[in-house]
Amino acid sequence: MTTTESRGVSVAKPAERTGKNVEQLSDHGVTTIADVVVSKIAGIATREVDGVHDLGGQAARVVGKLREALPGSVSLSQGVSVEVGERQAAIDIDIVAEYGIAIHDLADGIRRNVISSVENMTGLEVTEVNITVHDVHFSDDDDNENASGEPRVQ
Repeated sequence: MTTTESRGVSVAKPAERTGKNVEQLSDHGVTTIADVVVSKIAGIATREVDGVHDLGGQAARVVGKLREALPGSVSLSQGVSVEVGERQAAIDIDIVAEYGIAIHDLADGIRRNVISSVENMTGLEVTEVNITVHDVHFSDDDDNENASGEPRVQ
């Protein structure tokens, strides 16, 4: 960190952005926000929207199911990637939508909730939220699996 004189007081300035953290300078110190924090906030905000069945593409969901089997290892940022700058963030979200939900309305709702949550909790400006719908979930999919999780042959 370097220091500068501000109103007769030496103020620490953040070093150049390195790694996956954002540093915000105030008159009383530096607040550092890790990218994973922004990812988790966006993941939670996405899951709060009705019509989102799951997050992530097929491979991420398979890994997520395996991870869920381990106690205490739920990934709140699965299916979310972020690019965070000094004052702005761009977010990419991969989802599985519930069948019957208008996808364009679902995407609008996700964007509103994610932007609101990230901006309110971090102070960063969210410049974009890109959403990829990888699949549609049918409620019958849950009914067609037996207790072992194997699909039934019909």
